[in-house]
Amino acid sequence: MKSIQLTAVRKMEIMDIPDPKIKNPGDVLIKMGIVGVCGSDVHYYLTGRIGSQIVKFPFPVGHEGAGTIYKVGPAVKKLKADDRIAIEPAVSCGKCDQCLSGRHNTCRKLRFLGCPGQADGCLSEYIVMPEESCLKIPAKISFPQAVISEPLAIGIYAVKKSAPMNGAKIAILGSGPIGLSVLIPALLQGAEKIYVTDKIDARLKMAKSFGAGWTGNPDKINIVEEIRKDSPLLLDIVFECCGQQDAVIQAIDILKPGGKLMIIGIPPELDNWQIPVDKTRRNEICIQNVRRQAHCAQAALNMIKENKINFDNMITHNFPFEKTQDAFELVADYSDGVLKAVINFN
Repeated sequence: MKSIQLTAVRKMEIMDIPDPKIKNPGDVLIKMGIVGVCGSDVHYYLTGRIGSQIVKFPFPVGHEGAGTIYKVGPAVKKLKADDRIAIEPAVSCGKCDQCLSGRHNTCRKLRFLGCPGQADGCLSEYIVMPEESCLKIPAKISFPQAVISEPLAIGIYAVKKSAPMNGAKIAILGSGPIGLSVLIPALLQGAEKIYVTDKIDARLKMAKSFGAGWTGNPDKINIVEEIRKDSPLLLDIVFECCGQQDAVIQAIDILKPGGKLMIIGIPPELDNWQIPVDKTRRNEICIQNVRRQAHCAQAALNMIKENKINFDNMITHNFPFEKTQDAFELVADYSDGVLKAVINFN
């Protein structure tokens, strides 16, 4: 089969590799239909690493995927050939202390698609996954929408981990796919006002269309000054969704005493955030990191199925499989107003 693999920093090649085989009775063989390009994939593409997770070339990345069941193992009960599915990219052991406490996202033996040292990514024509990692999708949900369910699940989880939304004033710093995926559930759960920032005006326009109450570009205005002017008592929660040190400082400056900072973004180069201790201590700011998501994948698909938001707008660019590197270059350079690029296998 064909597989797109990273062969060096900023270099991808199409390779012929053996077809994957079902080895465990509860596994399924998936014919891939579509893969979304995620910011974390782009980190590997540009630098070959995320923190301590270092790529050994060649390596296939990709974890936002949907496809069709091609074959099932003998112990598979809920799925059959030709079922359309969205893929939950995290495979947990189900037995460690983290899994038993409901924290499957921090499983001690976690295997995550496209993560070096854990599992190959899904930028291949076929992949094998456990049945429990496959969520059946109805005919009314398209493959592109199924791909959006992966970042949306992270947004739902982040909102769930933060604080009650009803009547809250919040900010989302970074209006890419993750930022928008936070905005949607926050809005649906009754946030009073949502401030959104980004350095790309097209993304701010998208956030506004999804229901943001205020948007601002930090390259053009002093967002801290403007938000403090608009909301003098400051904000209940800030979601950092861009992985930028400046955004962390801005977040702390617009949080009210007792407010909560949710760290979702992945910094491209820093190993350590710089946190102003005097402000966070005096204002008793709570800082909560978000590690992907747990138990929110089905909720994301349900939200898409309910059709309260036009999620199709989040897919801005489509590429054929053989043009995968072009898609990665586009996303890496933030070109052409890209929000979410997807790779189509058919």
